[in-house]
Amino acid sequence: MLERLNQAMEQIERRLDQRIEVSDLARIALTSEYHFRRMFSALAGIPLSQYIRRRRLTVAGGEVLAGERTLLDIAVRYGYTSGEAFARAFRAMHGVGPGEARRAGAHLQSQPRMSFRLIVEGSSSMRYRIVQKEEFRVVGRKARVPLVHEGMNPDIAAFIRGLGQETLQRIQSLSDQEPEGIVSVSDNLDDSRAEGTELDYYHGVVSSAVVPEDMEALTVAAGTWAVFENSGPFPQALQYLWRDVFTQWFPSNPYQSRPGPEILRTRLSQDAAQADAELWIPVERTAL
Repeated sequence: MLERLNQAMEQIERRLDQRIEVSDLARIALTSEYHFRRMFSALAGIPLSQYIRRRRLTVAGGEVLAGERTLLDIAVRYGYTSGEAFARAFRAMHGVGPGEARRAGAHLQSQPRMSFRLIVEGSSSMRYRIVQKEEFRVVGRKARVPLVHEGMNPDIAAFIRGLGQETLQRIQSLSDQEPEGIVSVSDNLDDSRAEGTELDYYHGVVSSAVVPEDMEALTVAAGTWAVFENSGPFPQALQYLWRDVFTQWFPSNPYQSRPGPEILRTRLSQDAAQADAELWIPVERTAL
């Protein structure tokens, strides 16, 4: 998997001055476009679109300093429709405009080329199981919140506090199938998975009960799920679990992620410092 991913990275380099189709990169990596974006973001730590933009602006910066092409020619070469759009993007990355950089010989920023390798540590194993599940519903309360990669998500924490104990107990009483109890469900995420982009967050249960008037329901299609378990400090262990699924488990197993919500079942210790977690990721087998 990583070898094919690195071949896709080479394709990006060859086409920095041309249109890059994510579907072509996914085809080289022998995976779906959806999974390719997810895998790249997990491995690289930045969205694919941001990496391509920064690589283009890095190479464009070298051409600006070289002075062999006009600024407009460079802008068009790297996909910008106008000199103004190029100047805004250039300044956002390098801290100076292209005209100023050319005149002053400024110091510019650089986005290095990336390649990937798998580090096998062997000191721990991932506990997982594969589950086939019929169509089901998540019933509870919903909020639109920004994505936070590290640490507590303050918007989610405030949303849950605002529900009150009576509502939480009513939600929990509706649970009647696996995963049991209250779950956190993330759906409708931005393809980039960039920090600050928004998602639909459901605080609810998996249930076949009639949906109360003051609650919302998310219908989830039948399919295959990979279910991962871990225990550790809260919330770091949960965020590391998601990272490890995409950087270690997927490259080593014949599955890829598919569109659908991600479901997290968490049980906190009395002091809320530790958590036992169960993460449900929608998956499908890869073609051999």
